[in-house]
Amino acid sequence: MGLTGTRSARAVVLTVLALVALRLVCAALTPLTFDEAYYWTWSKHLAGGYYDHPPLVAIVIRLGTMIAGDTEFGVRLVSILLALPMSFAVYRATVLLFDSARAAATATVLLNVMLMVAAGTVIVTPDAPLMAASSFVLLCLAELLATGRRAWWLAVGAAVGAALVSKYTALFFGPVILIWLLAVPELRRWLRSPWPYLGGLVALAIFSPVVIWNADHHWVSFAKQFGRARVDQFTLRYIIELIPTQIAFATPPVFVLAAMGLFALSKRDEGTRAARALISATVWTLTIYFVWHSLHARVEANWFGPIYPALAVAAAVAADVTRWKPRGRHIADVCRRWAVPVGVAMLVALVVQVNTGLLSGYRRDASVRSVGVGWRGLATEIEAVRAKTGARCVLAQSYGVASWLRFYLPKDTCVVQRFERIRWINGPQPAADQLTGKLLYVDDGLEGWGRPARYFNHVEKVATLERKRGPLTVETFEIDVVADPKGDVLEPLPAGLK
Repeated sequence: MGLTGTRSARAVVLTVLALVALRLVCAALTPLTFDEAYYWTWSKHLAGGYYDHPPLVAIVIRLGTMIAGDTEFGVRLVSILLALPMSFAVYRATVLLFDSARAAATATVLLNVMLMVAAGTVIVTPDAPLMAASSFVLLCLAELLATGRRAWWLAVGAAVGAALVSKYTALFFGPVILIWLLAVPELRRWLRSPWPYLGGLVALAIFSPVVIWNADHHWVSFAKQFGRARVDQFTLRYIIELIPTQIAFATPPVFVLAAMGLFALSKRDEGTRAARALISATVWTLTIYFVWHSLHARVEANWFGPIYPALAVAAAVAADVTRWKPRGRHIADVCRRWAVPVGVAMLVALVVQVNTGLLSGYRRDASVRSVGVGWRGLATEIEAVRAKTGARCVLAQSYGVASWLRFYLPKDTCVVQRFERIRWINGPQPAADQLTGKLLYVDDGLEGWGRPARYFNHVEKVATLERKRGPLTVETFEIDVVADPKGDVLEPLPAGLK
């Protein structure tokens, strides 16, 4: 590597480290979302699976809290640091696929300025380890293509296995790889080789704890997630949301570059046919399915997580590999120049908004209920009421409120969600004496749960507390002391589960 290449590599490393440092600051300043608090409760009782997802997000959180404690920063620490191996994998894969260190540097930077990666690692969800594993699936396939060494199939299987224990969406890598092999004539020989199938066995072995957990729990997680594929009716209302959300999550300049790159890969001669087919298959297989899915149900923007490493590579192809005519070159250069400032500005604006509401004039926005602004103070008030009334345990209605309470109340406080007991199957159930006598019922007023008088003969309202973000009241909670239950204090688990 020459002097220019060394400087370029150093600039990329410094840029990525600066972006990671910015995310760490954002992580420390922003209260947990209810899903993050929920996944944090998983991390206290590691298992082969959970009602909603496979277990890797819980392991990621557990590692972070072992380092930095049960704080917002600790919960998010390892998730944010996953950007480092993800960046390495994308850099190396781009070099192997398109033989361009400049494009590799661009792909790495563009990956890190995408809002999906920036916010998606600060707000720790299964998407963070999924994107990291997806980048290594891409890298291992690129190494296989570059070297022809059969053992890389085992590495591909390991990467797919890691993706599978992150999120079930990783099952799409099976069709992606099959389409890639079929689309490139010189790669079809692998279909007659045992090595891809051995790689599949490696992936299955890594995924097997999730299968075993589901088998022991009536397949509840598989039923919940794969039930989303059921088609009840068709509508156009959801597909209209799809493109705007992906433009935002990819960050607009990067989205434009990625679209240009995918076009170039389909129409031009940049890179080998196998390299072009790999990026295209990775992006389009999931995209076509989710477009179909959006015709009958909402597609959340983060579901596209596995394609983002490949999108970053496609964007770099547009920026540094494709030979555009002057107008196309100008668009690519403008998007590349503005990608970092726009990406940083979007992340900072998002963090300012969710923490303060400043950008919406302190009015309600889409994030206001999911991010736990105000919960630390609210939990202090709830704990004061609990101590004053002598309640032995705090009952919550929704899993989000129960999770926030568990995180923000003193750690030895008994907190239980009365409903949806399957969500908590991996942890110890509360002792019988904790559910006798006075209990504190936190009523969030959500429809469908019923008022506490439906379940208890004694209900005494003792407080009305508000969760606020600045001057905005986000939600109001009625706090009741309850006793003398009409049946079981907690909703029974499904038959056969303990």
